[in-house]
Amino acid sequence: MVTAHVDSSPAPRSPLGAASAALARGAAAVPPTALLLVGVISVQVGAAVAKNLFAQVGSAGAVTLRLVLAALVLLAVWRPSVRMPARTWAVVGGFGVVLGTMNLLIYQAIERIPLGAAVTIEFLGPLAVAVLGSRRWVDGVWAVLAGGGVLMLARADGGLSFAGVAFALAAAACWAAYILLSAAVGGRTSGGSGLALAMVVGSLVALPFGIGSAGAQLVDPHVLLVGLGVALLSSVVPYSLELEALRRIPSKTFGVLMSLGPAAAALAGLVLLGERLDWAQWVAVGCVVAASVGATRSARR
Repeated sequence: MVTAHVDSSPAPRSPLGAASAALARGAAAVPPTALLLVGVISVQVGAAVAKNLFAQVGSAGAVTLRLVLAALVLLAVWRPSVRMPARTWAVVGGFGVVLGTMNLLIYQAIERIPLGAAVTIEFLGPLAVAVLGSRRWVDGVWAVLAGGGVLMLARADGGLSFAGVAFALAAAACWAAYILLSAAVGGRTSGGSGLALAMVVGSLVALPFGIGSAGAQLVDPHVLLVGLGVALLSSVVPYSLELEALRRIPSKTFGVLMSLGPAAAALAGLVLLGERLDWAQWVAVGCVVAASVGATRSARR
């Protein structure tokens, strides 16, 4: 859930940057489709691990740990310069605000409804960007299929929490804005510097909510260790793998594989959290995945 389109500039010379470069060289030997699938799984496993933190620090505390620790790692890797034009700072700052808000909202959603359901609803954001950017009639079919899937998901098995669905829909709107701003950040900054600075802004957005929710629990050693794992699984690892994969495969193939996110989330929720979806909810997840794949494949370059 926390990735960005950036260019392929080489990593800065720093200990973590050198380690990142070494990992990138190793990843170059792995098929790009495998890298993307690992990235998709990593994001959802990270979300499942984060949900286990809710009992100790709440959803706001968990997302604060994720963003703050991911920001520290990315700052150490990229060492971005803060000397940028005001317009670039405005884009990066806006991107960071959307990033922080999106994560706060989706964590509120997965606190109330199953992980697979929340991520499926959130996928309406990127799907809307793909559909609204096209004038092809077939994209209307994908929109109807996705809408029907989400409606089925929300009403199946007695219905999901209204608040959980509302938070997931709000996160979907933020994800749509995130995609558009991500392209702008990628065009104005080099390497991962824009993402690193935006992650700092996003962590500042989440920090007051995290402190209010968890207080001193945020600096408990065990909580910090789990939070670091969440940051790596949900942000650093998938971002790095996706960056490497994007260099070697077409963007449409990238989009199709990323569309497997709802299914990966449902499986992570089942295996790691014991969250079972009924058959109708699995069909609903399949509808959204199919719509996302279809919209991606039919989208214009």
